[in-house]
Amino acid sequence: MPEGPSGTVAVQQLPLEGQQTYQLIHQGGPFPYEKDGVVFGNRERILPNQARGYYHEYTVKTPGEKTRGARRIVCGGLELKTPKNCYYSDDHYATFREIVDKK
Repeated sequence: MPEGPSGTVAVQQLPLEGQQTYQLIHQGGPFPYEKDGVVFGNRERILPNQARGYYHEYTVKTPGEKTRGARRIVCGGLELKTPKNCYYSDDHYATFREIVDKK
């Protein structure tokens, strides 16, 4: 049985690189990594079950990492620039926290 997201995190509580990625998502890019925006398959089944193509993943830069690192934002919805919900993972999809935008 999937556990689901483990709580929430405010946009302002994300690391600076996460805040920047979140802003880029809502601006529609441009994204620094080739794989940003690709479909996220939710194979871990931690996020709520949705049809394939609902979720898209984006890299959150990790200072000092030469590769994409382990931090990601995964957003769901039909409109990429206006996702219904976004989730942050700092451990390569082992856990997620739903991002709350308190504008």
